[in-house]
Amino acid sequence: MKTIQAYRYALDLTPGQERNVLAHAGAARVAHNWALARVKAVMDQRTAERSYGVPEELLTPSLSWSLAGLRKAWNGAKPEVAPWWGEVSKEAFNTGLDAVARALKHWVDSRKGVRAGRPVGFPRFKSRRRTTPSVRFTTGAIRVEPDRMHAVLPRLGRLKLRESARKLARRLDNGTARIMSATVRRDGGRWHVSFTVEVERADRAPARPDSVIGVDVGIKHLAVLSTGELVDNPRHLAAARQRMRALGRALSRKTGPDRRIGRRPSARWERAAARLGRAHARVANLRRDGLHKLTTRLATTHGTVVVEDLNVTGMLAHRRLAQHITDAGFAEIRRQLAYKASWNGGRLLVADRWYPSSKTCSACGAVKTKLALHERVYECEACGVAYDRDRNAARNLAALAAEFDTAGSGPVAARGADQKTRVRGQVAVKREPGTASAGQTRTVPPQGRTTDRVLTKAH
Repeated sequence: MKTIQAYRYALDLTPGQERNVLAHAGAARVAHNWALARVKAVMDQRTAERSYGVPEELLTPSLSWSLAGLRKAWNGAKPEVAPWWGEVSKEAFNTGLDAVARALKHWVDSRKGVRAGRPVGFPRFKSRRRTTPSVRFTTGAIRVEPDRMHAVLPRLGRLKLRESARKLARRLDNGTARIMSATVRRDGGRWHVSFTVEVERADRAPARPDSVIGVDVGIKHLAVLSTGELVDNPRHLAAARQRMRALGRALSRKTGPDRRIGRRPSARWERAAARLGRAHARVANLRRDGLHKLTTRLATTHGTVVVEDLNVTGMLAHRRLAQHITDAGFAEIRRQLAYKASWNGGRLLVADRWYPSSKTCSACGAVKTKLALHERVYECEACGVAYDRDRNAARNLAALAAEFDTAGSGPVAARGADQKTRVRGQVAVKREPGTASAGQTRTVPPQGRTTDRVLTKAH
């Protein structure tokens, strides 16, 4: 199975190499801002000419928004715009032009309704201070040295890695991987190189292919599994909040930049900003590490993983829970499970957004019309048993896998489920993209539950 995979390594750059990388990132920013200014100028000129009544055939010629068109225009203007263009790699300018071409395409697709998700606005110019330095290489000498501690990139030369690249080097030596591009980027004051690799992955199977597990994510516990296991939420952002507040107050006392009067930041402000950035990067790294360990364990152990299709954007409207939801990373858990399940030969099933997993009794199937958020124990009025709310939801999610298999040849639903909670209705499950029969949403008639009804009340 061929797939696109990224290998990311931290770099140990010398001062000279760091200046060289920053020069390439600056060149990408210059090309980006020039192309965007050129596009805006042509658009404004054509709009003004139309307001004057100029016929369409006499308007200023339009500028192609494709990467090839922008590159052709840049090659004609770069001797005047960037007379130093020969000092950096051509891939630096291609990075900025490609960003403009992609942003314009996303803007047009969003206006036409072709692109899903939030509306995309018109591209903005990149600031030297607020933009993350980044440059992408797609051609030239891109390789990992035989010692596996150095990488070679065009014009940047031999860069030292902080850790061994043996995993990537083994695949390259065996001929099961091919480097497509390399991106050098600065995150949290540290430089990283990311190799985008086309990998030929061997067929794998989970440790328990017939195992089905439901995963209910939350704030008190990061994940509650249908097996009864509770995965604690480490709350990295809350743990580092006190230190971040202190660093933020220290930064506010320094002389920062002011574009209104042209004031440049002081050296102390830059050092304080770097300390605050490293603190944020540490929280992000800790969160990423925990989520990867959890999703890898689930994908490599169980053959079927069932999760919910949560409206994370809508949940963030809750002002008291928004910060805790973003700290947990609900959407990242689903994203990682999607591709890891495919890599390990499993499948990921996503319950419909309106499926009442928390309101349904996992023993008898009775559904409550309302269940307040503060009710942490589910008490069934039909059979009288009591469950922990999250554990009950996880058991209901796990039961959906059997219903999906039973109705595997059933009709395809356009929406999946109604918004209103139904006492007796149909259940919708869909496969996550990347697995077999990706994108299919099927309505499944309710099946009888086979779970044990004798459960103790959770405390």
